Amino acid sequence: MKVCMILTDGFEEMEAVGTYALLRRAGLTVDVYSLRGTKATGRFGLTCSEIQDFARFKDNGYAAVVLPGGPQYKELEASRGVQQALADFHRAGKYLCAICASPTILGRAGYLKGKNYTCFTCMNEDFGGHFTNAYATTDGKLITGKSAAATPEFALAIITALLGPQAAEKTKKEIYYQEYK
Repeated sequence: MKVCMILTDGFEEMEAVGTYALLRRAGLTVDVYSLRGTKATGRFGLTCSEIQDFARFKDNGYAAVVLPGGPQYKELEASRGVQQALADFHRAGKYLCAICASPTILGRAGYLKGKNYTCFTCMNEDFGGHFTNAYATTDGKLITGKSAAATPEFALAIITALLGPQAAEKTKKEIYYQEYK
C-alpha cells in the first residue's frame, strides 16, 4: 500500500521524518514530494534531497496523503496543486492526514466540517467540526495530529487505518518495547 507526503521549505522535521519512518517500519511505501523541485529544507535546517518534484505528481494508487506541519503549511495551503490533490483524494474516498498546523489547510478547505479533529491548539479556528484536543484523531477518512509530540500517535493512527490494528500494535511494540540484542 502506498502513501504520499507533500513537503516544502519550513516543514517540521519531527513530523515529516518521524511519520515517514514509522509508516515505512510498518511496511507502507511512502513517496515524498516537494513543492521546491527535488528537495525541501525543514524549519531547523534538515534538507531532504532526491525526493520527487510535486510538479510531476500523479496519483499512482495512493491510499492517503500526509501533510506534516510547520511554517510550510502556508505554502502548501496556497498551492493550487496541493488543493487539487486534496480534492481528488477526498472525492476518491482516500485518507487525508495532517498534523500540527496542517489540519488548518483541511479546515479552511471545508474538510473538517462536521468532523472530529485535532491540530496545534493555537491554530484551531471555527472549522465547523469538533476539536478533540487529542494527540491523534481519526474520523472516517480524516486523520489529524496535534503537534510534533503527537507524531508517533499520528503515524500509528495512519497505520491502523491502512493496515489494521495488528500492524499498528506490532509497530508500536517495535518502537516502545522491543529490546535490542
